[in-house]
Amino acid sequence: MCLAIPAQVVELRDGDNAVVDLAGVRKEISLSLVENVALGDYVIVHVGYALNKLDPDEAAKTLALFAELGQLGDDTTVH
Repeated sequence: MCLAIPAQVVELRDGDNAVVDLAGVRKEISLSLVENVALGDYVIVHVGYALNKLDPDEAAKTLALFAELGQLGDDTTVH
């Protein structure tokens, strides 16, 4: 089973790339499928691609559910 998870954009890079942060793990992803992504936005990430932008409140709810299920560490608070 594969999960698409919310992550915060912490760095915009050349082309359609960005670095996202999820519970302290940073990963470079592609933004080629999503328009108008800015630093600090939350995106849904699946296999290295942002699929869409996510409202910060929805990101917080989703991350809290993952933490409750034990899928993520306890430090998944949305800033």
